[in-house]
Amino acid sequence: MAKKLFIAATGQNIGKTTASLSLVHLAQKKYRRVGFIKPLGPKVTEYKGITVDKDAALICQVFSMGRDLPHMSPVVIYPDSTRKALDGELDPQDLEQKILQACATLEKKCDFIIIEGSGHPGVGSVVNLSNARIARLLNAKVLMITGGGIGSVIDNVYMNKALFEKEGVEIRAIMPNKLLAEKRESTLNYLEKAFAAESFKILGGFNYQPVLANPTLNRIAKILDLQIHGNKRDVKRIIHHLQIGAPSTQRVTELLRDDTLLIVTSSRDELLVTLSNMYQIPDYRNKIVGMLIPGLHKVSNITQQIIDRSNIPYLRSSSHTTGQLYRTINEDVYKLQAEDKEKIDMIKELSELRFNFDELDALFS
Repeated sequence: MAKKLFIAATGQNIGKTTASLSLVHLAQKKYRRVGFIKPLGPKVTEYKGITVDKDAALICQVFSMGRDLPHMSPVVIYPDSTRKALDGELDPQDLEQKILQACATLEKKCDFIIIEGSGHPGVGSVVNLSNARIARLLNAKVLMITGGGIGSVIDNVYMNKALFEKEGVEIRAIMPNKLLAEKRESTLNYLEKAFAAESFKILGGFNYQPVLANPTLNRIAKILDLQIHGNKRDVKRIIHHLQIGAPSTQRVTELLRDDTLLIVTSSRDELLVTLSNMYQIPDYRNKIVGMLIPGLHKVSNITQQIIDRSNIPYLRSSSHTTGQLYRTINEDVYKLQAEDKEKIDMIKELSELRFNFDELDALFS
């Protein structure tokens, strides 16, 4: 009989997928046959000719689980699924059976299965398949991922705990995630006090790592639907800082920090030329990821030649203002991609330092 661990979260963008990736990695160090399933998938993609949830596709790619892919995402939810469910065009029992059959297939071939929930515990209620109900159907105990605070974590845990209790599902552990390093021990101590009467264990997750949340140049190109010109080898480079090239050229160069993407309007010839030349200097290559050039004004011919000759990566847009670009990039919640090898390797390394898998494994025995 396979061990099963259901990963839930008190909200979106808390680090559930990162936790799933970490635990699959650690489980594979202990168990020969490890499986993954995202029973209800609201983020649809196509991978290897199969329509699946994006997180299932990610785990499949990272851990070479191609043979199990048909069972890793048994039910996907489309934008019109809510209306179809309310109109009686979707049969919840049919969806339920798909989930049960997929999990049963994995149980026969796996020793340990990571089950990843969707969003917050109530997601899927419209088809009677909330996270809590799926956990009950699959007879799985829960690891709940939370944010890294104190008061908000306590409130959210108790609010979400009620839904699992209603379904008769046991929460074995709470994992506060994205903890501030300087407050980590204090935060965990206060949460231990707050939940002293509860049966679940408090296990610290990752400290907040900006590098895991920051986008790559490739991601910026995708969200803006722009082509990357110049050095294509740096498309996976992580952007730590976004800087608007509004001050004088000298001031912009003084403000440069490591791994910066600069937004420079097409009329700033002097600045465009200066940054292009600086990109060719090794000491500044670490600072400049590339340029994002908005503006209706055409870049002058000589400036364009200098940009092209420098091979600096850049994206050109004539349909966005500087403000629009800055806002779009900052509002984008970056989701891990299979091609983000640097981030994935970092997550694996950090998980080995941060998580006590044997303790977690014992809790779910």
